[in-house]
Amino acid sequence: MGDEKRMDYNDQTITLYSSQADPVLRALEKYGVCYSKAAYVQRKYGESSPIFLTAYNWYVRHAEAFVPKPEHAEFPYWAFTDTYNVDTSAGGTILTLDVPMNEAVFFRAKDWNKILCLTLIGETEEEEALFREELSARGLHTTDIMLTSFYPEWKQKILKSWERLFRFHEETLKAGPGQVQGMQAGLWRIKKDWIRKPLN
Repeated sequence: MGDEKRMDYNDQTITLYSSQADPVLRALEKYGVCYSKAAYVQRKYGESSPIFLTAYNWYVRHAEAFVPKPEHAEFPYWAFTDTYNVDTSAGGTILTLDVPMNEAVFFRAKDWNKILCLTLIGETEEEEALFREELSARGLHTTDIMLTSFYPEWKQKILKSWERLFRFHEETLKAGPGQVQGMQAGLWRIKKDWIRKPLN
């Protein structure tokens, strides 16, 4: 990829990429800022929404410790440090955003995907493999653990491991995002003046 598609880190601003649907673009054009709502996630994911709501609600409770959530925000927008990781499967427009570093919560995309799968984030791949083997031996599935109240000890073990999602946030702020590959960012809002290219 050319330089324009890589992440920039300078003057406490980071270039991020985010795919957004037309309603978001219209809101940005009209109001200059847009906030994501829980209802949007429920509508988007339908029958799968309990899984996503479990993950998103956990994220909201914990990410506020790193970047305070504005009054009108309910859920985050996702942005990425390169265009490769941007999900364009649902269409939308890829926005190039110049975001203040103090507005973003940073983590590895693959760690967030583990949360979306309602599974453990291990310190190592070996720890995760052992966890999967143990579940398999007991005939358990992570969705059963996380979406019911039948396995409180297992649920607490998984939830505790999710705190590792934020293990690279402070490092990223200090060293610059280029030091950690595959980074994703949670944004409580998107502002029109962050958009490098005009909307129209």
